[in-house]
Amino acid sequence: MTMHSTGYLYYSGTSGGFGITSAKAEDSVTLSLDGYKVCTFLMKSVRENTFVLPLLVKKASQPEKRLMSITRDLKPAELARFSVGGETYSSLRENDYMDAGKFPTIDFAINTDKASYSNIRRFLNMGSTVPPDAVRIEEMLNYFTLEHETPEPGEDFHIRTNLSECPWKPANQLFYVKISARKLDFSQIPPSNLVFLIDVSGSMDMPNRLPLLKSAFKLMVDNLRPVDTISIVVYGGTVGVWLQPTSGSEKEKIHKSIEELSPGGSTAGESGILAAYRLAESTFIPNGNNRVVLATDGDFNVGETSEEALERMIVQQRQKGIYLTCLGVGMGNYKDSKLEVLAKKGNGNFAYLDNEKEAEKVLVKELTQTMYSIADDALLHVSFFPTNVKHYRLIGFDNKFSALSGDGEGLLEGGEVGTGHTLMAIFELTPVEKYDSSAALATIELSYKLPKDSIRHKMTRTVNNSKINAFQILPETYRMAAGITLFGSVLKESRFVKPANLQDVLTIIQPISKSENLMQQELIGLVEKAKKIYYKGKASKLKANLFW
Repeated sequence: MTMHSTGYLYYSGTSGGFGITSAKAEDSVTLSLDGYKVCTFLMKSVRENTFVLPLLVKKASQPEKRLMSITRDLKPAELARFSVGGETYSSLRENDYMDAGKFPTIDFAINTDKASYSNIRRFLNMGSTVPPDAVRIEEMLNYFTLEHETPEPGEDFHIRTNLSECPWKPANQLFYVKISARKLDFSQIPPSNLVFLIDVSGSMDMPNRLPLLKSAFKLMVDNLRPVDTISIVVYGGTVGVWLQPTSGSEKEKIHKSIEELSPGGSTAGESGILAAYRLAESTFIPNGNNRVVLATDGDFNVGETSEEALERMIVQQRQKGIYLTCLGVGMGNYKDSKLEVLAKKGNGNFAYLDNEKEAEKVLVKELTQTMYSIADDALLHVSFFPTNVKHYRLIGFDNKFSALSGDGEGLLEGGEVGTGHTLMAIFELTPVEKYDSSAALATIELSYKLPKDSIRHKMTRTVNNSKINAFQILPETYRMAAGITLFGSVLKESRFVKPANLQDVLTIIQPISKSENLMQQELIGLVEKAKKIYYKGKASKLKANLFW
């Protein structure tokens, strides 16, 4: 519910009846609920107000269904949907075990997104359980530094694999695929044309929203160069250019402009996005880094507001060669699902800022990964040899229910990979009875396009043996990745890792964590908090020798 006089947002909860304090005897309000028509009503303080929203009529033309991963030749079955109230997340379906004899190849998109981990941290720090759909395991792995390996001269990526016992299901195996992207020389990075698109609507009037964003952008501005150009577009009670294109050398002017931002009004997200793209286009730098940086809680309530409509708009804009980075903030009305769609469709990336420390990590320490891409439309194609693999399951990279349901086939789109980024994909494998450790295990193909280039490049690697390493002798990077994966799986209440629990996560990560590694220590602290929130944390009866 949006009060028009103030721009403030209210939520009805599930009981349906409640009161709102107002200085006015009468006020207009706009009500919105997924699946119903958005309507505006007049409210009067002298009586109880009862409103009825009409159901939306299903449109004849359905939007394209975008997938994160797809198993070749497999036809999706009709699937149920469920939703999380308050905050919105895309309803996800975990990837199931696939028969390697019938469906040997799986294709999936890779990217630099890291939003899920910091959002999970926010829930646990508040003493709250985590909505299962807020857990995206591939983004949790993206958040951590996983030992970058420099590609060979002339190569854009380095590919390394490993195979080990599975700690939560000893009869199975874990197959790791680690991809390291080439690092750009910062001194030779092309000039940037950055348009900060900042939500200044009434819903941003909280300490962890607009004030946090102001601090974050000022930190980022301190690291910009004179050749970089900064502009600011705001949207809230009005939409307009707050700061005309300004050189990165004029830091005092930019800081002052950011500091003077104040919240108020409704959230005209569509108009703001269009205005930002127009400004970015007018100051476009050929062969430069042209990017819109959208910062919002994602609660668009004026103009096009559905994920499908926003997706169509962004697809049209991205043809201009302008990237999109989405920074999410807030709680209660945070729209993760909308920002995820915008980032993926805008050839960009997505992060969630839960505190100033995270803002510094994303916009200062990892500035090049966040703002400069080395590859677009990046996809991994993995084909398993059924001579050794009976079944395989890709962990993470889960598809939305809406993309899988129905008779139509979905479309797989690759993601953006930032410079110097290292990502990990993990499969759980069921081996065949007559296992041959000397036989080939899989073929890996990485396909991608260079920024502003239409030519698709390919790297292919064959894993020529299937030797299984004991989990306890794996390099620490892989064991830590397995621990993070199990943490996410338990939070998702995944049926694939039962009876493992959060104590088992600690059993994996504590022996290999470094006291000087603040990210690893924070991870341990979050698992401990999750134990107190979810249960007392008795360890399951897994084989202890896998952990030590």
